Amino acid sequence: MAKAIHSMIRVLDEQRSLAFYETAFGLKVAERLAFEGFTLVYLSNGDSEFELELTINHDRTEPYALGDGYGHLAFSVDDVGAEHARFDSLGLSPTSLKELTLEGKPPARFFFVQDPDGYKIEVLQRGGRYR
Repeated sequence: MAKAIHSMIRVLDEQRSLAFYETAFGLKVAERLAFEGFTLVYLSNGDSEFELELTINHDRTEPYALGDGYGHLAFSVDDVGAEHARFDSLGLSPTSLKELTLEGKPPARFFFVQDPDGYKIEVLQRGGRYR
């Protein structure tokens, strides 16, 4: 059976992105591979084997155009309200906390935040299908 191992995004400023992902989600560098022309940085934490791969193209000077095809990354947390307050206190500008209701039940409580390159990241209350 196939196993999801990472998702890749292109970032303009490696240090700014590393600071954001560590501050917001506790992700730390698992491995950094510097090649001629580009660098791959794999970020992870102890809560999941899944990694975020940052690609830094050395000659890139302009921000990437995200287009209309990109959706979002998602992280689950134990207490979405507390995380929302933490993000807000750190100046990370989270969107308002939202709750979806389906057939009278709330399957999801969440908010979004954007990283320094504009990628949307959903932060969900852990539970149900969002483990």
